[in-house]
Amino acid sequence: MPPDSSTPPSLPMASWLRQIARTPQQDSFELLSRPGMLSLALGLPAAELFPGEALARAAGSLSSVAALQYRAPEESLKPHVIELMSARGVKCSASQIFFTVGAQQGMSLLLRLLLDSGQEVMAEEISYTGFAGALAPHDCKLLTVPTNVETGIDVDAVEARLRNGARPRVLYVMADGHNPLGVSLPLEKRRRLAELSREFGFYILEDDAYGQLCFGEGSPAIRSFEERWVLYIGSFSKILAPSLRLGWVVVPEELAAELANVKEGSDLDVASFSQHVASAALGTGFLGKHVAALKEEYRQRRDAMERALAEHFPSGASWSHPEGGFFTWVELPRHLNATQLLRRAADEQRVAFMPGGAFSLRPGAGDNCMRLCFSYCAPAVIEDGVARLGKLLRSVM
Repeated sequence: MPPDSSTPPSLPMASWLRQIARTPQQDSFELLSRPGMLSLALGLPAAELFPGEALARAAGSLSSVAALQYRAPEESLKPHVIELMSARGVKCSASQIFFTVGAQQGMSLLLRLLLDSGQEVMAEEISYTGFAGALAPHDCKLLTVPTNVETGIDVDAVEARLRNGARPRVLYVMADGHNPLGVSLPLEKRRRLAELSREFGFYILEDDAYGQLCFGEGSPAIRSFEERWVLYIGSFSKILAPSLRLGWVVVPEELAAELANVKEGSDLDVASFSQHVASAALGTGFLGKHVAALKEEYRQRRDAMERALAEHFPSGASWSHPEGGFFTWVELPRHLNATQLLRRAADEQRVAFMPGGAFSLRPGAGDNCMRLCFSYCAPAVIEDGVARLGKLLRSVM
């Protein structure tokens, strides 16, 4: 008999992809497509705060077609990055800066540069989901350490694992405006992590996508304490516009040639037009005042979130007090599962959030928690969304 052709065989693909399951983020995207859904879920910057006129003028000023051609990275943008790095306490040269398609590509490129199969990688048990996605193709052993909303990563636990024999090649850290916890690391923890990286010879991937958006004075980047072992990842998405898809990494000089080779094999070039536009816009000197306005507006939205939580959430819930970034982390009683609550919140209250389990690198971590984004919505909308969630929580707590 001829073979049954009604069910064609599955197309072959990389084996690591078969371990990727549907994520809570994908479920949230499905819920957000419903008409009338109020979203406190997605970590988006406020579109009304984009510097649209400044970017339009910058784009209009590009009279040469050279901006549309394949070409080397835009060197005129690097002095602006050097200035941004200086504000974070970091000294670097133009040759240490590589432009990327947002911070996410920077993370992926650095992992490709650094990791061999079977090596250990360390991260907080609750971490940015993009790190897990970037790490997935690599056959590595993931080591997790505790973290909390008051002071962030447990550096004592990091040190204990190292002294007990753990030898990670990479530690992933978000020191400011942590996504999803909202916490910013105390200065002493930054120093200790830098010292440990130097003592034990492991790289720190410092994801500083929110480092320009500290509401107070802020602390220097971890890289300011260690230039050889700390690799810095930055982004224009939060301070200019995400659609530019423009970020950067800063690496030690001795890794620059190798990273150039890795990057050429990935994309040949970052979008030259975005680099030109960003350089022309920053050349007008508007960024300082613009970032100050962003920080003030996002601080007000954080305050609106905290007032609404205090008014509408029942006792038994607690939340972070972010000093920067976009997010508030809410902890509920342990018997509640936020992923299950999300479906009820959408069905009964027409409001969505991101369940904490979406960010878990250790099974069970964050299951009773939710991440609420305060950056995207105006204060009145934040208050409305939190009131809706509070109504649901009062019925189950």
